[in-house]
Amino acid sequence: MEAIGSTFFEAVVTIVDQIIGIYIWVIIIAAIVSWVRPDPFNPFVQVLWRLTEPVYAQIRRLFPTVFAGIDFAPIIVILVLQFVKLFLVKLLYQLI
Repeated sequence: MEAIGSTFFEAVVTIVDQIIGIYIWVIIIAAIVSWVRPDPFNPFVQVLWRLTEPVYAQIRRLFPTVFAGIDFAPIIVILVLQFVKLFLVKLLYQLI
């Protein structure tokens, strides 16, 4: 019975790890797309905005993120996600 619990926990940790990785790529794609002044009514652009802007808004509330006209919110979010991925996910894997 213990094997079932540890396998389930490992599956959850693996999925969290993959979701973090996918979200980091979403942030990178959104940042690249923002450089070209995309059409704001494009469905792809709207999806990227809806996935990233709420998180950026939370970061902007805590810290000033715009310096010299460059918004560093995506970089801050990526660094936080990398920390979570490198520290917490690895820690959870060790608990299995």
